[in-house]
Amino acid sequence: MSFSDKVLLWLHIAFAIFAIGPLTAVTSYVPRYIRARDLNVLRFLKRAGRLFGSLTLGVFLFGALLGRSDLAKVYLTVSMTLFIVAAVLLVIIDRDMSKALRALENDNPEDDAKVQTGRIAALGGVTSLIWLVILVLMVFNGGPGS
Repeated sequence: MSFSDKVLLWLHIAFAIFAIGPLTAVTSYVPRYIRARDLNVLRFLKRAGRLFGSLTLGVFLFGALLGRSDLAKVYLTVSMTLFIVAAVLLVIIDRDMSKALRALENDNPEDDAKVQTGRIAALGGVTSLIWLVILVLMVFNGGPGS
C-alpha cells in the first residue's frame, strides 16, 4: 500500500468515525426531543444533523478514491449503493425534522408531530443498520490482502 493510499485510508476512517458516529447519535436523539417538545434542542439537532450529514460525503469521497482500482468488486458496489440509500434516507429525516419543528412551533396541542417522530425513529434505525452493513462489508471484504 502506497503512502497516498495510507493517507486516503486514514482520512476515510477519520471521516467515518467523526461524521457517521455523531450523525447516528443525532438521528437517534431527535424523536425523544420531539416528544419532549424541546424546540431549542431540536433546532440544534437539525443543524448538527446537516453538518455531520454533509461531512459524511467525505467518507464516500475518500472511500471511492481509495478503492479507485477495485470499484468493480461487488462489496464496493454494494457499499456505495447502500451509502447512497442512507444519504437519501437522511434527506427524508431532515425533511421530517423540519415538518416536526413547524408543527411544534404552531402551539396547536393537537399537532404533536407523532407521524414525524415515528418516521424519523424508523428511518434513523434503518440508516444505522445500513452503516453497520457497510462496516461489515468493509472489514470482511476490504481488509488487507484482499
